Amino acid sequence: MTEKESVDPQLQDFILAETQKQRFQVLVHGLTDTCWEICMGRPSIRLDSKTEVCIMNCVERFIDTTTYITKRLMSTTKYRSDSPLEFQ
Repeated sequence: MTEKESVDPQLQDFILAETQKQRFQVLVHGLTDTCWEICMGRPSIRLDSKTEVCIMNCVERFIDTTTYITKRLMSTTKYRSDSPLEFQ
């Protein structure tokens, strides 16, 4: 029996799910930091409407960009897997 065969599939799924959660959390923290630095002027008790709109726009653009890049990478990967490599 190889090492790969001895690993519990449920454990592998759990590790994969936890890894994805961690990546998402890192992404959210990075996004929060970036948008905060871009949009936040002087800290106060409440966010003014201009700052709130800036942060919402920042997050939305980041999500749009991430979605576009992900789709682009997926289509590039699919294209590469469908086409054999050719060397000249």
